[in-house]
Amino acid sequence: MSGKRVLITGGAGFLGSHLCDRFIKEGYHVVAMDNLITGNLENIEHLFKLPNFEFYHHDVSKFVHVPGELDYILHFASPASPIDYLKIPIQTLKVGSLGTHNLLGLAKAKGARMLIASTSEVYGDPQVHPQQEDYWGNVNPVGPRGCYDEAKRFQEAMTMAYHMHHGLETRIVRIFNTYGPRMRLDDGRVLPAFLSQALRGEPLSIFGDGSQTRSFCYVDDLVEGIYRLLLSDYHLPVNVGNPSEITIKEFAEEICKLTGVELKVEYQPLPKDDPQKRQPDITKAKEILGWEPQVDRAEGLKRTLEYFKDKIKTPAEQEA
Repeated sequence: MSGKRVLITGGAGFLGSHLCDRFIKEGYHVVAMDNLITGNLENIEHLFKLPNFEFYHHDVSKFVHVPGELDYILHFASPASPIDYLKIPIQTLKVGSLGTHNLLGLAKAKGARMLIASTSEVYGDPQVHPQQEDYWGNVNPVGPRGCYDEAKRFQEAMTMAYHMHHGLETRIVRIFNTYGPRMRLDDGRVLPAFLSQALRGEPLSIFGDGSQTRSFCYVDDLVEGIYRLLLSDYHLPVNVGNPSEITIKEFAEEICKLTGVELKVEYQPLPKDDPQKRQPDITKAKEILGWEPQVDRAEGLKRTLEYFKDKIKTPAEQEA
């Protein structure tokens, strides 16, 4: 048992809840914090009975206090899907700026190491492919996605300032498209949207012509990469994602094949500033962390489908 204490913000969210599980498994005392705007207590209710788990219902954009010692802070509080951050742009900016500042202050006071969840969105609609960490990005700061992209870019800058100025131990993970159980069915991202639509027998919504690409990483692989980065000695940003790239149109075909439904597609206009390409260069993660994805898309999708089947009534079940 490690006996160390870790604070995980956004702990009731998709990624945060999987991180809570991992740190509990590794013997840590886990303090989860979430204001439940996009998180869900169902994701962590199995942990409430454990003596080494605590939950704080709190918004990190306000002053953050956690009594006792803290060894690590993982800042995962933020809306992460376009449907959410377009609905609550100001809260999104506040959690990336004020929230990050509050938590860096807490980390400094506690002498804790802090890891922030950044995103592939810091690269914007990239002009470099695949994206590597030394690419500065192509982001529209005043576009509809600016609230998320710039919150995360600011978060990285603030974290580096604390590292350089205060000597704080910090880590930055740039997360690429991730999927798995506990994703919200209505979160607007392509994988939950496609799986939900296929299971309900609805046409799959494709934005644009479907030629844009994404690279999907299974959640267990991502958590492993984050865990290794936290415990590493490396303070600059590291991409963690699966470099296996696929077009959205091909992905729709894969989902239909997996769910056994006929491919029906409804094309919709492409949202403004939607990235055309997304693929991580994971050379750094391989060299520094000895990490690369282990779960291929076919296996990961199979596991995710089981979770979605439990949550969604098929047309036949609806009639029953």
